[in-house]
Amino acid sequence: MQLSVRPERFRLLLAFFLIYFIWGSTYLAIRFAIETMPPFLMAGTRFFAAGLLMLGFLRLKGVANPDRWQWLHLGVIGTFLFLGGNGLVVWAEQYITSGLAALLVSTLPLWLILLDWLWAKGPPPTRMAMVGISLGIVGTVLLVDPARIVGSSVHLPGAGMVVLASLLWAIGSIYSKKIRQPASIFMSAACQMIGGGASLLLVSVLLGEPAQFDPGAVSAVSLAGFLYLLVFGSMVAISAYVWLLQNASASRVSTYAFVNPAVAIFLGWLLADEEINLHIMLGAGIILAGVFLVIRSSVRNKV
Repeated sequence: MQLSVRPERFRLLLAFFLIYFIWGSTYLAIRFAIETMPPFLMAGTRFFAAGLLMLGFLRLKGVANPDRWQWLHLGVIGTFLFLGGNGLVVWAEQYITSGLAALLVSTLPLWLILLDWLWAKGPPPTRMAMVGISLGIVGTVLLVDPARIVGSSVHLPGAGMVVLASLLWAIGSIYSKKIRQPASIFMSAACQMIGGGASLLLVSVLLGEPAQFDPGAVSAVSLAGFLYLLVFGSMVAISAYVWLLQNASASRVSTYAFVNPAVAIFLGWLLADEEINLHIMLGAGIILAGVFLVIRSSVRNKV
């Protein structure tokens, strides 16, 4: 019995590693990508292309297509996740700092756990889970240095869009748990990315981005950021996220929103000479404590 548990535990740990560290690195990659690429066009191309590549590979492997109702539901989920949850953050990073975006995205666990309880009839959050979430928010605040944020000019529409993005991402995530999924989790991820990518591209066309876009002006840094988002941020990490939604509680999955800012700040120090000081180390420690409490409190551990 123990031998059959270990592979499942390894897959769970690997999936968490992917969404913790790959998604944490996408803040920097998004900033680089939109330096010379329109935000919705970049994001839409990223997800649509990633979804098509995954779909083609899966079909070559003999994985069955979803039926038309599954396609419809997966397209709606993809729109919530990738137009609402990701596209609004990409747009907002034109006007607000990545640190402020990371702080605002930390509201996601509250939305996710609340919707899981009230809408998906999941278990109510335990006291330990709420303490862990609170610690995660406190640690994230310390990481992004709110005194510096308040002292600068904050683009309120951009900040509001990130909060809305967190709510829309939570809605899409819980909705995905309520429908009949394809047998292949990877097929589900591919279809969601195609649906979300199509929605992003439609918004891009409505905003006139393609007409204003000059492919020859795209820098090497922006192209590298885009390709990283396409392969690792989309195909790899999103597949892990979709799998986790079916195999772990909302409380546990939501902890990525606390870890991602820590990863983003570390990469900023490593690649952009940003400072790591005592308050950053303290914030990271508090975040890890919050993650530990949320995971310990999970009442839906399937491992």
